[in-house]
Amino acid sequence: MKQFVKLVRPYMVWLVVMVIVPLLLIVLYSVTTGGNDLVNIQFTLDNFKKMTEPIYVAVFVKSFQLGLISVGICLVAGYILAYLITLFSERVQGLLILFVTIPMWINTLLRTYAWICLLSDNGIINTVLGLFGIEPVSMMYTDFAVILGLVSDLLPFMVIPIHTSLCKIDHSLHEAAMDLGANRFQTFWRVTFKLSIPGVLNGIIMTFLLSISTFVIPKLLGGGQYMLIGNLVETQFISVGDWNFGSAISVILAFIILIAITCMKRIDKEEIEEE
Repeated sequence: MKQFVKLVRPYMVWLVVMVIVPLLLIVLYSVTTGGNDLVNIQFTLDNFKKMTEPIYVAVFVKSFQLGLISVGICLVAGYILAYLITLFSERVQGLLILFVTIPMWINTLLRTYAWICLLSDNGIINTVLGLFGIEPVSMMYTDFAVILGLVSDLLPFMVIPIHTSLCKIDHSLHEAAMDLGANRFQTFWRVTFKLSIPGVLNGIIMTFLLSISTFVIPKLLGGGQYMLIGNLVETQFISVGDWNFGSAISVILAFIILIAITCMKRIDKEEIEEE
């Protein structure tokens, strides 16, 4: 195997240049003041303190609100879909999971524009409602449009981990519960759902982190009036030019993601130990 070690070197160089160096630069920007050079650099924590201002606290609160609502809808719809998929044979399950993941092959921007065509005042939905004599409803630039876009975009990230956990459950446990006098609901709640909790938690963590960090969907379906965490970072880097504050927000997001990944690894480790 030693003769293959040299093949790893190009990847390590790419990892350092494209991942580690940019991350270090973001951390450096987050703890320095704008406009200084490396010769006369000045460190500060004002970029992190700035996030405590009411206007930015409101951005975080709004992001968490929409994120939690989206996660709740994805959890209910995703669990039902994943459970229904497990009722089929393994070959059919693979095909159904493929159908779930197919939307992920399409660019997020294209999918968002498709929702604009459906939800706009002159869109397909209002056109169909007009054919039945129903007054058109304004759905664009609302919480409903943003949440709908988030749910449709993030639903596969909830279905796949839950389906994986459900597939690992031994069906003999269901039979044992029924033999012990449990009805269908008790069997589902005390056996199926309890054993699928690792997949549920993984799905919740992934969908929540993606929902609060995305910026395309709130920007297009929200009409620019929704400033979420992802939009705030984009604005600081592209429009305002305050890379230091944008880097500070990015560091906080990276810290949250790191904690979430650690929790996911611990959950997976506990699940393996139980098996």
